[in-house]
Amino acid sequence: MAGHSKFKNIMHRKGAQDKKRAKQFAKLSKEIMVAAGMGTPDPEMNPRLRTAIAAAKGVSMPKDNIERAIKKGSGDIDGSNYTEMRYEGYGPGGVAVIVETLTDNKNRTASDVRSTFTKRGGNLGETGSVAFSFERRGLITYALDVADADAMFEAALEAGASDVVTTDDGHEISCGIDELHAVLDELVKKFGDSTGASLDWQATNMCELNEGKAESLMGLVEALEDLDDVQDVFTNMDVSDEIMAKLAG
Repeated sequence: MAGHSKFKNIMHRKGAQDKKRAKQFAKLSKEIMVAAGMGTPDPEMNPRLRTAIAAAKGVSMPKDNIERAIKKGSGDIDGSNYTEMRYEGYGPGGVAVIVETLTDNKNRTASDVRSTFTKRGGNLGETGSVAFSFERRGLITYALDVADADAMFEAALEAGASDVVTTDDGHEISCGIDELHAVLDELVKKFGDSTGASLDWQATNMCELNEGKAESLMGLVEALEDLDDVQDVFTNMDVSDEIMAKLAG
């Protein structure tokens, strides 16, 4: 019986990973479609599309999926028209939350986001109500094994980045929003495809949470990320390593 239980756990974990991967591919497809629709479908002439494709390649998204998304975005084959919408609000403990979406139905998305905030102990605010607690930046990520910290730091700064943080999870390269595409191009030449490249919201005023509030806030973030129209969720949550370890366990 123990072996059967272990097998079930492995299958459940694989199912969860497959679901997460499918969600990630769906998000990347939308971004590629929007990027292709806003400019030329030629990535060499369209920096946003080039960045979206690089991010897709970084997580091993199949080439067919990428090409289909470009064709949908450029109108070569039928696809939805997506609009970028940003929502701002507060979560448990007064944490600032920014939700970025790509939607083909603004009313549905607004309703879904609002009800998720309400159900999870938060409340939606006006656009601009929490953005002052964040700074817009370009963010590029690389796996840890592509270079050591010194080599990545040197290469990134030479490419025009403003900062590099290396942890056990990988390298995070920050840059100005106007420099994202140029910095990414230089790093791809040197290290190959990145694991992610996008515009990001970096918190400048942090909000410290205890274990209970942190758990509630993470529940809100996960529920928002599960919504089909949501691309990214950003918070200014500050939680100790001890609490994060407890919640992860």
